[in-house]
Amino acid sequence: MAMMNRRIVLQSRPTGLPVAENFRVEEVPLPDLEEGQVLLENRIFAIDPAVRGMLDDVKSYLPPVQIGGLIPTMVLGRVVASRNPDFREGDYGRAFIGWETHSVIAPGSVGFENVNVATDLPLTAYMGACGWSGITAYVGLKRYGEMREGDEVLMSAAAGAVGSVGGQIAKLSGCRVVGTVSSDDKARIVTDVLGMDAAINYRDCASLEDEIDRHFPNGIDLYFDNVGGATLDAVLPRMKAFGRIPVCGMIANYNNQTDPYKLRNIWQVLVNRITMRGFLAYEAADMLHEAETALADWVRNGKLVATENVATGLEAAPESFIRLMSGQTTGKTLVRLDDRVSTLADWQAARHG
Repeated sequence: MAMMNRRIVLQSRPTGLPVAENFRVEEVPLPDLEEGQVLLENRIFAIDPAVRGMLDDVKSYLPPVQIGGLIPTMVLGRVVASRNPDFREGDYGRAFIGWETHSVIAPGSVGFENVNVATDLPLTAYMGACGWSGITAYVGLKRYGEMREGDEVLMSAAAGAVGSVGGQIAKLSGCRVVGTVSSDDKARIVTDVLGMDAAINYRDCASLEDEIDRHFPNGIDLYFDNVGGATLDAVLPRMKAFGRIPVCGMIANYNNQTDPYKLRNIWQVLVNRITMRGFLAYEAADMLHEAETALADWVRNGKLVATENVATGLEAAPESFIRLMSGQTTGKTLVRLDDRVSTLADWQAARHG
């Protein structure tokens, strides 16, 4: 008898913010493995805002999810069967697959990787600060943002999964860093916990433009864009000549892709000779080992504070996603399939006795 797989699929397309009724759980048999494939018993899902864009029937860098289709996500799982010589039973595999208890991954899967899991770090770290969120921040700053020591850096969504790591990487690289956030609580996390130089609560300031001017009187060298929308519009005229903008995400538009914010200041790309480039971190495969090694070392040594919020159980995935898209979360949003998975909170408690 075939093994069964529980998974969450798209029941209906969201209008604006997703709701629980947009998703449903189903059970389907697992297929037999083909040559080159690996079967994972999933341990953790990374809940990412970019997935919201795939739930609408519009063109994106990945195909839209069809009604009845698996909700995509990056998964980390333990190998339970393999027909791939690069994976053995007991290894950990990672790939962009979906919200399901088991995944079949293959070399054609996005982010397909055998993850070298160290015993002295929690498993959740490999889906947050030491995983693709951290890798995205590292690659975006160093390759696409051409970050230099002494840069004046503005990090959007600075309390989020990528921004919280990116702001710290910039500080570790000798930059001055200001983060944008959506609440005073997040501002305190960004400055007091993560060590950035200052924070701007864009929801509680009379003028975002004036706040940026106050923190960057001489302009911005590097703006790491996770949000797009009004923040990007406010930043463009405040970039220094030859400034750089690596574009990681456009979360401001994800809940309303059919009526996105209309940029007024895009002509400033010409005026300030700005280099503005979208990127997908997995396309910088040659930097993967460098990024993973640096991130793990920083976390071990306490130089990089990894933040995460973790829910437990397959059924927790939709609510975790909705909370993320509502702006209620800080750090990396994760779902562990059961409570056997160690978290950063467990690891920190063990380290401090």
